[in-house]
Amino acid sequence: MNPPAALLTVRGLALRRGVTLLFSGLDLTVCAGDLLLVRGPNGAGKSSLLLTIYGILRPEAGQIVWSGEEPPLLHLLGHAAGVKARLTLIENLRFWQALNGATGLAPQAALEAVGLGALGGLDAGYLSAGQTKRLSLARLLVSHRDIWLLDEPLASLDAAGDRLVVDLLAAHLARGGAAIAATHDDIAGATQTLVLERP
Repeated sequence: MNPPAALLTVRGLALRRGVTLLFSGLDLTVCAGDLLLVRGPNGAGKSSLLLTIYGILRPEAGQIVWSGEEPPLLHLLGHAAGVKARLTLIENLRFWQALNGATGLAPQAALEAVGLGALGGLDAGYLSAGQTKRLSLARLLVSHRDIWLLDEPLASLDAAGDRLVVDLLAAHLARGGAAIAATHDDIAGATQTLVLERP
């Protein structure tokens, strides 16, 4: 049986924030079916690593190598939920689907998958913090991406929400996707852990 294909390889990555060197010589490989947890204290560069992989921050040194000739389309779920308060839940997902492509679930099906199926016509500004996080997770489902970059995916969620994240990740990995999660929490199903130290 052939080993899973490497979707992403990072070699000798170094990143600086201002005059502070966050990390250097960082190597990692993420294959289809992998969930990599990036752990470490606040200020260690966990979020910055995700932003670098996504292409928003430029590394000081090193290479980010993708499996294909071009970088794949990625999902980045950061601290900001990316929710427009004056749009309904359905309208929010239609916005993201129009931006990222209608390659996943229909918006109503995505809301049902995250436990918000009855709230599709509600303005997103009325949601609780946990419901807002669930809506942001639904963004992952309306457009297919091979790699999910998740910044504290369990934040603002209760125990049921934590199980939802684990289930969504398990389904994504089973389809041959991969995920990198910057987190202070343990997440079931992780295949690798990278620990960053505070500079």
